[in-house]
Amino acid sequence: MARVLFLGGLGRSGTTLVERLLGELPGVCALGEVVHLWQRDVRDDERCGCGARFSECAFWRAIGEAAFNGWQNVDVDRIIALRATVERTRFIPRLAARTLPRALHDAVLEYAAFYTSVYEAAALTAGAEVVVDSSKHSALAHCLRWSPALDLRVVHVVRDPRGVAYSWTKSVARPETDGTEEMTRYSAGRSALLWTGHNAAFGLLARRGVPTIRLRYEQLLADPRGELARIAAHAGLPLRANDLAFVDRSAAELRTGHSAAGNPMRFTTGRVELRRDDAWRDALPPRQRALVGAVCAPMLHAYGYATPQKEIS
Repeated sequence: MARVLFLGGLGRSGTTLVERLLGELPGVCALGEVVHLWQRDVRDDERCGCGARFSECAFWRAIGEAAFNGWQNVDVDRIIALRATVERTRFIPRLAARTLPRALHDAVLEYAAFYTSVYEAAALTAGAEVVVDSSKHSALAHCLRWSPALDLRVVHVVRDPRGVAYSWTKSVARPETDGTEEMTRYSAGRSALLWTGHNAAFGLLARRGVPTIRLRYEQLLADPRGELARIAAHAGLPLRANDLAFVDRSAAELRTGHSAAGNPMRFTTGRVELRRDDAWRDALPPRQRALVGAVCAPMLHAYGYATPQKEIS
């Protein structure tokens, strides 16, 4: 049974950094955002985190052979059709039920089986105990919980929604496309609604019995070793004294990884400084900041963030 550590939450919450740090631990294989593997990599042949095209990366070729006897045997159209049928945020209430109608149950299991094959092949290829998927999507996590072949454990990553909203408004080039395309952008109001919805969905997943811990991005930066040790324990991964030597409170040393898709930070290697990005406090316009604070106020309090009336600089 594949043991999968699923990093969930809304994008721009720091999941790529969390994945990269976890990928430095022995016994861990970090795969990036597997949800985008089928279209961006298998079909579009975008670049792996190692810099090579997906089709030219020996690591991913080995996974394809082990999982499907080659990526050419994967029916991407079928996976995309299944995703439209089962993996949508609006389907979460049905996916979170105690039982599923037969047709939906069968479709969910078929969809999850493609991911399971990748996870198992990655663990075998890398000789890993734990596979990390930083897909983030709450609906995907709700699909994966139905697979009897997965030992699914979730790290629910949250970040102050005002920082998330500011990040979504910025223009960020996608290196995979050689700068010809940008990452998706959202308005502050839309990001606030998405932040609330996705985070609530992971709370529901925990109530359905999926082992889940919450990680505040800000706390990770304040105590990287402590938080990584907590995540490793959640994943059932024992650490030795020197396993966290690559990171301290100010920086981490990152090796080349094989993230299939995700934030451009997945291409970064060498010394990476760990510091809070609080630019939103000055750069996010007051009206947008107030809007995000109002929409997210109940969960701001629940997650331990300052509410709009109690903000501190």
